[in-house]
Amino acid sequence: MKNQFNVLPHTPWTAKKHWSIEYHSLVMLIISLTILGMGEGLLLLANLGSAPWTVLSQGVALQAGFNVGWASLIISAIVMLMWFPLKLRAGLGTVLNTLLVALSLGITVDFISVPHSMLLRFTYALLGILLFGVASAFYLTCHQGAGPRDGLMVGLCQRWHCKVGIVRTLIEITVCAIGFCLGGTVGIGTLLFAFSIGWIVQLTLNTIGYCLRLKK
Repeated sequence: MKNQFNVLPHTPWTAKKHWSIEYHSLVMLIISLTILGMGEGLLLLANLGSAPWTVLSQGVALQAGFNVGWASLIISAIVMLMWFPLKLRAGLGTVLNTLLVALSLGITVDFISVPHSMLLRFTYALLGILLFGVASAFYLTCHQGAGPRDGLMVGLCQRWHCKVGIVRTLIEITVCAIGFCLGGTVGIGTLLFAFSIGWIVQLTLNTIGYCLRLKK
């Protein structure tokens, strides 16, 4: 556990166990994962390029000849197989990530109008990336398991003793490059996400840790 807390700070809303249902951690999971889904929805509405993992799903779908949804599911399964050597465990956060992010994403896309001006599209993209990164940090500090991709990031940070910003950026760039080579579509929003999301998560985690130290 010690290494995990070096990556993710121990917070007042950290749960005692991966599958325990505790008020503070459950509320934080619901709020942060809902916001994460909203961020992903805004990025989608901006139509300036999908997130790198979506680009990879597009590329795999094109090469294999099946639906992008199936490609995403297969990629998630493969990524979770990589959890075993990293000694990661699924938890309540893993399940809620799958359900709440999809629900929030769908609602955001259905109820928020599509931007037409380039300025508004960039605003959507930047706000979406910011919300995605900040919310990711908060739900991870519940210590109740992560989504497949976030779990890979945390596991590699623990194994390599590296900062989240460095590891996440390397993952996103690698995934983006592979997806592009396979035929996925890359836009300016994709590149903004790939190069910034890790550092937004890192800055948020640092800020949470700093605020907690001030309270002691």
